[in-house]
Amino acid sequence: MPANLPPQYYKAEEEFKNAKTFPEKIAALEAMMAIMPHHKGTDKLRAELNRKMSQLKMKAEAGAKGKRASLFSVEKQGAAQVLLIGLPNAGKSSILAHLTAARPLIADYPYTTTQPEVGMMPYEDIQIQIVDLPPMEGDVRKLAFFNLLRTTDALILVADASGEPDVDVKLVIEELAAGKVYSPLAKGDDPPVGSVLKKMLIVLNKCDVGDASAAQQRVRAVVSEAIRTIATSALHGIGLEDLRQELYRVADIIRVYTKVPGKKPDLRAPYVLPMGSTVMDLARAIHRDFAEGLRFARIWGSGRFDGQSVQRDHVLADRDVIELHI
Repeated sequence: MPANLPPQYYKAEEEFKNAKTFPEKIAALEAMMAIMPHHKGTDKLRAELNRKMSQLKMKAEAGAKGKRASLFSVEKQGAAQVLLIGLPNAGKSSILAHLTAARPLIADYPYTTTQPEVGMMPYEDIQIQIVDLPPMEGDVRKLAFFNLLRTTDALILVADASGEPDVDVKLVIEELAAGKVYSPLAKGDDPPVGSVLKKMLIVLNKCDVGDASAAQQRVRAVVSEAIRTIATSALHGIGLEDLRQELYRVADIIRVYTKVPGKKPDLRAPYVLPMGSTVMDLARAIHRDFAEGLRFARIWGSGRFDGQSVQRDHVLADRDVIELHI
């Protein structure tokens, strides 16, 4: 059976052949595997690409065992992980300190953050992991930094509202693109082959000393409308509660609660799923046996009425309560 590969596959393959670094090769391979159609004609090719991917990752990890690489390895915890990125003195560390119990070094001189600082932000009944990264100036091309950016759930780009936030934002997004981590700068932008598209929120900090409205207008002129902006002052606590809400939104997750037939729902520890998840996705998250034996579910929340019977492909909403029947 012929593979019938689309033209985009051959473009990604050409990028793979021309790639000079491990991250570039891995990104191109990921693109090839994502573009490749799923049928019997591509089974051998997919197996070959998987083999190449495993070899590349082993070589990349072997080359990244130095001290610098280990600094940029952060295990995901909580309901989601978001990274604070930006240029020096934008106020990322102050934001981390206000939203979490972390106590990073905060000073009025640049480059105080030399390694990732991690904190957990309480949000209602879940915890979101926030990681403050060192300033974005070339490190994006280093393997460990690159992998962390590609695998996180969302990016929070912090810019100084009192300076030139549009210039800073444009520079950081271009640095991300150099590492095949993509967020659109303007309408109509297409991600380069092999890029990972990341959710992003732009935080215009220091709005107490800058014109927040003017800063937002300047940034809006250089980024896509798909990227939301919010003005804050970490120094004076302005906008930080709104920022909590925006961090949850940009993480693109939902909370789902379960109940046993005839009993009240367990509202203490929700299952956290990606936005767009279905009843079947919830069943898989609970246990494989639930997914295999699932017949239908009852829903309280996004259904037309409480206790409505829904099928396995029903899309769940935040704070739905689900009763699974197997």
